[in-house]
Amino acid sequence: MNKKERVDAALRGDPVDRVPVSMWSHDFAREWSVQDLVEATAEHFTRYDWDFVKVNPRTCYLAEAWGAYYKPSGEKHQPPVFERSPIRSTTDWKRLRPREADQGVLGEQLLALQMLNHVVGHDAYLVQTISCPLGVAKSLVGNVDEPVLHSIREDRKALHTALRVITETLAEFAIACMEAGAHGIFYTTNGWARSDLLTKDQYREFGEQYDLELMDAIKSRSKFTILHNCGTHIYFDLLASYPVHALSWAATLEGNPDLREGKQRSGKAVMGGISEQTVLKNGSAAQVQEEVARARELTGDRHVLLAPGCSVPPGTPAKNFDALQRALS
Repeated sequence: MNKKERVDAALRGDPVDRVPVSMWSHDFAREWSVQDLVEATAEHFTRYDWDFVKVNPRTCYLAEAWGAYYKPSGEKHQPPVFERSPIRSTTDWKRLRPREADQGVLGEQLLALQMLNHVVGHDAYLVQTISCPLGVAKSLVGNVDEPVLHSIREDRKALHTALRVITETLAEFAIACMEAGAHGIFYTTNGWARSDLLTKDQYREFGEQYDLELMDAIKSRSKFTILHNCGTHIYFDLLASYPVHALSWAATLEGNPDLREGKQRSGKAVMGGISEQTVLKNGSAAQVQEEVARARELTGDRHVLLAPGCSVPPGTPAKNFDALQRALS
């Protein structure tokens, strides 16, 4: 099987020659230019021979489109530094306007996808990372929860106005990503769909309706849509019915289903199984291979793609990435 055939078979639940695997991380020093992002992504893909590519741009890129300002930390292992927000009070949510999907920082991402498609798109699927509208709202106010939660409590109408504008732009951008060379979207909840942050009813109101609108916009175009439900104690079943090809979550964290449970409860392909913050970052090669074996045992090598529960921390040792591949060969 080639890489695309392997991924397609895993998504259908068919037998595979080996379980597909991919890992992704931030290179905080190289994610600020199109060329550097492309080179860093292609190097990581080639070095470890991953089966698909999750493009991992800087986490603040969508918020930058609406005027949030983050500056580079200047350090490879340190994230961007928040400087200022266009949202100073709840009424400012009403001032957001749609953005052109091919302009500014969004246009830069489209260019990166075009370049990556030429480099790796023939061999493997490319998926572009897009945050949910609530995630963009959080990034707009400095990547902290409380200002958004305050708006939910005090001025829900203003926040809905912003979420509507953000969703409209994200849907157009997602389509533009696939026209530029992406094969699908890695759509992340940014931790909002979990019980220690919002109630289920709150997520249905401020998250689900906008999530589904974006999913509907891309469902006829995307070959590989991944829903990433971030965090612990996630609302797994609430989002499991979304029209996506695979469900990604931290299957080894407290309050979340393991891979076997996720398969049984969703009927979809599952993605995860590797503890990126502990075993992968600080464990031995043997421990990494034990975790791979556990994921394979839980899933029987069917309907599964091996991946981290979230972005891999910078500085994770190369020997552990190599151990992943050895465990699957």
